Amino acid sequence: MLHDALLLLPDFLLIVLGLALVRFTALNRSVWDGVERLVYFVLFPALLFSTTSRGHASLGDTRDLVLAGAAMLLIGIALAYGAFWARKADRRCVASGVQTAFRFNSYIALAVADRVGGPSAVSLVAVLIALGVPLCNVAAVWALARHAQSNVWRELLRNPLLIATLSGLTVHALGWTLPEPIVPVLDRLGQASIALGLMTVGAGLQWRGLHRELPVGIWFLSIRHLLLPLVAMTLAWALALPPLQALVLVLFAAMPTASSAYVLAARMGGDGPYVAGLVSLSTVLGAISIPVFLALMQH
Repeated sequence: MLHDALLLLPDFLLIVLGLALVRFTALNRSVWDGVERLVYFVLFPALLFSTTSRGHASLGDTRDLVLAGAAMLLIGIALAYGAFWARKADRRCVASGVQTAFRFNSYIALAVADRVGGPSAVSLVAVLIALGVPLCNVAAVWALARHAQSNVWRELLRNPLLIATLSGLTVHALGWTLPEPIVPVLDRLGQASIALGLMTVGAGLQWRGLHRELPVGIWFLSIRHLLLPLVAMTLAWALALPPLQALVLVLFAAMPTASSAYVLAARMGGDGPYVAGLVSLSTVLGAISIPVFLALMQH
C-alpha cells in the first residue's frame, strides 16, 4: 500500500502546492478563479476530446462499465437521499450537502487514471464522466430546488466536459482522424490541464462551516469514500469487468467529491460554507481512500 500511496503522491503534492500558493503568495483567490475557468472550459475539454476521439474506449466496448457506473452512482444517490429522513437534521444543510456523497472530482479522477493506466484509463474515466455529469447534476439540483429542473437541462447541454466527451466518442465512432497539426496542440493542452486542475483543487480548500450538521456530513463522506468503492468492487466482480475497467470503476468510486459542489450550493441559496468544508475534508480523505482501494484492486 505504501507503493500505491507514493505512486499518487505527486498528484496530491500539486494539491498542496495550490493551497500554499493561494495562502502565502500574491496568487490569491481571484487569480485561481480565472485559472479554474481556463481549466474547466478549455484545458480539460481538450484532454477529454483527445483521449476519447482516438479509440482508447468507445461506448460499445464499455457497455458493462457504463452499466456498473450507473448502478454505483444511483445507489450512492439513494443512500445520500436517506439523510432527508433524519428528523433533527437541518434541511438546508442536508439539501446542500447531499451532493457531496455522489458527485466526483473530475480533475483528480483524470490525473489518477493517467498515472495508473495511461490514455486507455483516461478514456475509460471520460466515459464515466459523460455518464456521471448529467446523472449527478440532476440529483444535486433536484435536492436543492425541484423547481429548477429546466435550468438543470440547460446547464447540462452547455457543460464543456460532457460536450467534449460526447464529441470525442462521436469522432471515434464515425472513424474520423484528427488533422495532424491539431493532435500535438490537444496533447499539450491536456498535459497542462492535469497539473493546473489539481492545483485549483488545493487553492479552493476551505474549512469554515464544517461543524454544522457534522453527523450528516460524516454520513455523506462515508458513502463517498467507503460505501461507493465497496459497491463498485462488488459490481466489477458481478459483471466480470476486465481488469483495467474494474480498476477504473473502483478508483472512480473512491474519488473526492466535486469542487464545484460549493458553487452550486451557493448559487442556489444553499449553505455554501458547509459544503465547502465537506469538499475540503473529502479531498483529504481521498488521499487515503484512493491508495487503499488501489492496493486492494492490485493485490
